[in-house]
Amino acid sequence: MGAYRLHATHDSGQTSAPGRLAFLASFELLVDPDGLLPPAERARRAAHARSAHFTRLAYLSARARRTRVARRRPSGP
Repeated sequence: MGAYRLHATHDSGQTSAPGRLAFLASFELLVDPDGLLPPAERARRAAHARSAHFTRLAYLSARARRTRVARRRPSGP
């Protein structure tokens, strides 16, 4: 019930912005924990780390779907 009230009275984008920014910043921290890289290089590496993260999620999702379908199939004659 609280979520309905929250989304009825506030913009969802603004409500989730701090979490989204922290999530994106975590990739910069992952690739440059000591903050030694130039900003452009850190951003480039963070973009690749994000791509790798979401590609891995897509792979795991596809593998889980494939496994689920294989379990449903009859095991031959």
